[in-house]
Amino acid sequence: MGRRFTNYGEHVTETDDDERTLLAEQVRKLSVAFETGALPTLLTPLLTVELTIQQLKVLTMLVTTDEGMTGSGLAEVFGVSMASMSGLLDRLVAQGMAERSSDPHDARVRRIHATEHGRSAMRRLVAARPEYADDVLLRIPLDDLRGLARGMAAVGAELERLRELDTRAPSAGS
Repeated sequence: MGRRFTNYGEHVTETDDDERTLLAEQVRKLSVAFETGALPTLLTPLLTVELTIQQLKVLTMLVTTDEGMTGSGLAEVFGVSMASMSGLLDRLVAQGMAERSSDPHDARVRRIHATEHGRSAMRRLVAARPEYADDVLLRIPLDDLRGLARGMAAVGAELERLRELDTRAPSAGS
């Protein structure tokens, strides 16, 4: 068997694979414990946001793109009629969560973008992570906090790499 390397040029041995598998499983278990512990904290912002689940899903899609999306693209992604999606988008616009604009490349096309208010609402929902609050992080020994920061940076870099690979696939409303 030839030498194997990670995406970052790190040489991988069978022992490394075993340790990587065990550590990944440990991280997954810790993540589940964090998420379970965070549920009570996450409930308050979730229950106070005045959006239906479908509106929340659409807003999530809009927040993840700077280019915005088309109504027909969103209707296709969510498997609903254009009339249903149009009504849902009307309600998001009325609440100040989204706005419509002309496509810069084709004036006949209307694109929907999340507003700063919509982005802020999503940040409040996602940011309610008690495991990353100062009262937790500032109590962690410095060496452990450095390791956590390195690990999170590695996860962020890998997510970015995967996003770049994913941009090669066609997206809704493009």
